[in-house]
Amino acid sequence: MTANTIERRLSDEEIKSRLRGLLNDEQRQTLSELERFGWELKFVRRPMFQPSIPVIVDGDRRTYAVLELDGTLNENPGFDIRET
Repeated sequence: MTANTIERRLSDEEIKSRLRGLLNDEQRQTLSELERFGWELKFVRRPMFQPSIPVIVDGDRRTYAVLELDGTLNENPGFDIRET
């Protein structure tokens, strides 16, 4: 890479901002409250013809959960999440 090459990768903050943009108001409010306890938005599943599924993880990276459309936390979403 040369010095004139444009960096095309997104920063961590840009990625987080884009993921947060996929959430509705209730989900964003719940996420903001949970972030105070170390939880963070890990990724958003986007199944075809269905609502997005935001997946969050606790600070210890031991517990994954889904933020439902109404902002509730679902720790048993009905699908497996592989650990990274």
